[in-house]
Amino acid sequence: MFDEQKIKRLLDHRMQSVATLNWALGLKSRWDEVPTIAVYIDGSLQIEGNLHAITNPMLEVGLVHCRALLEFLGLCDERGKLGQIKKRHNTDVGVEHFRNADGLLKKVQPAVALGRYDGGQGEAEQALVKILHVTNKGLAHNTMSLIEDPGDSKLIEIASRGVPALMISYFYTPLGLLPPESRITSRPREA
Repeated sequence: MFDEQKIKRLLDHRMQSVATLNWALGLKSRWDEVPTIAVYIDGSLQIEGNLHAITNPMLEVGLVHCRALLEFLGLCDERGKLGQIKKRHNTDVGVEHFRNADGLLKKVQPAVALGRYDGGQGEAEQALVKILHVTNKGLAHNTMSLIEDPGDSKLIEIASRGVPALMISYFYTPLGLLPPESRITSRPREA
């Protein structure tokens, strides 16, 4: 058996990382040219560079955690379509390993996941599959670009909102748990 409390803490951490992914995408979109940054810690300048110095790691980590949450829910990429994980490894933990008063939770069906999106189901499927594809090809292998075209950023942004919504609906709420609150904040950009 596994330690449910440790798994829940890990899932909360993953949810926070996905919230940070969404925040970083929004931050990057505010500028046409990459701005310079200066990071002060305890009043002392520690880092100088450009915005990519902080947003790129946030994006990459958020993508990996977003994929892990999709897989936790039982979703996978089946030849470019959203599919359901058929078999897990002995050490894998999925939503179906948790129970509430009604019994064990169920893996999320692809059609159910896609039906939750307010936009078109085709766009929802593209967004979720894009996360799975980018983390496999873009992060795990050397490719020409992490995000291949401008439309990919939009799809990743959609998924960065959709995956937490799926986690809330199919994990946190059925277990009577409050989802973690986002801990990242920012101030509006001054003109």
